[in-house]
Amino acid sequence: MASEAEKTFQRFAVFGDSSSSGAEINNKNFSKLCQDCGITDGKTVTSADVDTVFNKVKAKDAGTITFQQFTEAMKELSQKCFQGKSPDQGLQDIYQLMEGKNPATTSGFYQAARAGAVDQHTDISKYTCSHQEHWDDTGKGIVGQEGTTDNSGYGRDPKSAGTYDKKN
Repeated sequence: MASEAEKTFQRFAVFGDSSSSGAEINNKNFSKLCQDCGITDGKTVTSADVDTVFNKVKAKDAGTITFQQFTEAMKELSQKCFQGKSPDQGLQDIYQLMEGKNPATTSGFYQAARAGAVDQHTDISKYTCSHQEHWDDTGKGIVGQEGTTDNSGYGRDPKSAGTYDKKN
């Protein structure tokens, strides 16, 4: 079980840092591991708890922790995460949460969010008022809208063209 946890530790340790050997993990990647593996839930174990435990187990002048220090940190977090269990049983439960996990990337989320943001601009059924008049049902521009100039003096609103004489 610990060997699988060590593999997960190494995958997260090298995430975003091509110069890392995977023997030590920094605080950012430690927090990411806790978040991606479901150890951090925002209520029982918060990101502040994760930062506090990381700083507690690391050496004073170091910015990273080893797997041995990581195990100590996980034992401490397991006491908050799995209250009422022994530290060793809590550690095994955390290792089960970590089993087979990889650092999640958010590019899929941003692409989906970006696609959603563009959809509102390209879906003509969501256009309002006069903007609907520029497109037909298939989404193509209506003939006469492709840059021809109207010198009638009524600007872009062809519906009101020729109505001045009728009003006065």
